[in-house]
Amino acid sequence: MHSEEKETSIEISSVSKDYKLYARPVDRLIETILPRSRKRHKTFAALQDVSFKIYKGETIGLIGPNGSGKSTLLEILCGTLNQTSGEVKTTGRIAALLELGAGFNPEFTGRENVYLNSSVMGIPRSVVDQKMQLVIDFADIGDYIDRPVKTYSSGMYVRLAFAAAINMDPEILIVDEALSVGDLSFQRKCYRHFQELQRLGVTIIFVTHATELIRAHCHRAVYIERGHIKAVGEPRDVVHAYLNALFTRPETAIQKNSDDSINDLLNSTCEDQPSYNSTEYRWGNRNAEIVNYELSANNRKNPSYIENDDSVSISMHVRYHCTLRKIIYGLTIKTVDGITVFGSNTRLRENFDISVNKDQVDVVTFAFKNNLLPGEYFISLGVAVDDDSVDNLAIDRRYDLIHVTVQGDAKDFGISNIGLDISRVKSTSITDAN
Repeated sequence: MHSEEKETSIEISSVSKDYKLYARPVDRLIETILPRSRKRHKTFAALQDVSFKIYKGETIGLIGPNGSGKSTLLEILCGTLNQTSGEVKTTGRIAALLELGAGFNPEFTGRENVYLNSSVMGIPRSVVDQKMQLVIDFADIGDYIDRPVKTYSSGMYVRLAFAAAINMDPEILIVDEALSVGDLSFQRKCYRHFQELQRLGVTIIFVTHATELIRAHCHRAVYIERGHIKAVGEPRDVVHAYLNALFTRPETAIQKNSDDSINDLLNSTCEDQPSYNSTEYRWGNRNAEIVNYELSANNRKNPSYIENDDSVSISMHVRYHCTLRKIIYGLTIKTVDGITVFGSNTRLRENFDISVNKDQVDVVTFAFKNNLLPGEYFISLGVAVDDDSVDNLAIDRRYDLIHVTVQGDAKDFGISNIGLDISRVKSTSITDAN
């Protein structure tokens, strides 16, 4: 269904939010008492002219660096904060988990706080009575449900807050990084419930710095930075835009000698390889470039497919346009839907002393035993440096550069072949045993 045919759940139109910043508390008092006196504050624009729509049943991922305005936007959507200008229209009851234990009274028990939060959401007590056991079962905090929440651990807080938010039949669910506090089993439980809410047509908005979750769970993504919307669209494209801005210094330029041939320096033969993926995403400052790669499996050059247990090697050719120190070489393997199967780099392997001079070509080989189950996979290659100002500064990253097909006996399911063996001891009847 095209977006114009969908029912709009949230419409954000030209929303801005300004804060007044005062150097001294007394300046705020003077400005209040003497409104016609000179301005004693500076204006900080947390959001600037933000506009986009969210459609009913969509799961939207909101990403951006710290201080970009994500939480401010969510608070405006929830109605806990008023915008300076613009308009927000929402259709449906909103359940929000904006921060750990937000809205909880520390002196109340967990049960009492569920009733309190639900009343704020406008949910009748009779409905909460019917849903309470679902909340208790999902939170799984035992007898603590009837103890003051001030005695809770951070994990117990988030368990109860999330359980209360999702089990009251919300039409719009907003979650701001809260799930990162829960343990892994609880996080998995929450994401399974996300899938059930998606099936039921609930609109979900969640903030996370984990870009893989954006690609795995979201229909669309929104990238916000310094109060501006930088990108809205397919998760893959938005995540790439975010990573590009996060790991690339825009002022860095390719350094070339005037005698160099530009065509020679920029020429890449990756596109000539049979396994090359034409929809790759490439970014970085290009002070070095991945100009070619060679794929082999069990000594078969450029295979059309690889099989389980094949010995695979990928040799990456990197041309340097300037002298670089503390170089990082990396490889990542992902599924078609963007889930990371495996990733590593030379820094993780504690090889910190890689340095290359201008005009050198480095050949780096990644070798591994293929334990992937049959399916389609994408391999990304990258070159970065361990920079002092930007962690893992991108030089040339080629995401989804190589498309490989794994063939084999597809009796199992999943991603990895763990070499499972199933054995059974022949059953013996009780009479025979006696």
